[in-house]
Amino acid sequence: MARKEPEIAKAGLAASVEAHLQTYFNALEDELPDAGLYARVLQEVEEPLFRLVMALCDGNQLRAAHVLGLNRNTLRKKIRECGLLAAKPTLKRKRGA
Repeated sequence: MARKEPEIAKAGLAASVEAHLQTYFNALEDELPDAGLYARVLQEVEEPLFRLVMALCDGNQLRAAHVLGLNRNTLRKKIRECGLLAAKPTLKRKRGA
């Protein structure tokens, strides 16, 4: 049986990111963003992605690496860079979801 996609997933992650970036650019008015926007966006997306996936996988790095499509050693390097290696995983789940 196919898994039902959540409503938010139907619009797509790209649409959510685009809407947020558009809001960010609008707030800049006629100014350009500071140099390094690409690296900043990746850094700001990676940290919550790794934190939430690790929590979803109850801290199991092998499962989290599988979900992310990464090698476990790559995941360990990334979560260390984000300062998440020693953090306790917590994920707020809605009851009945």
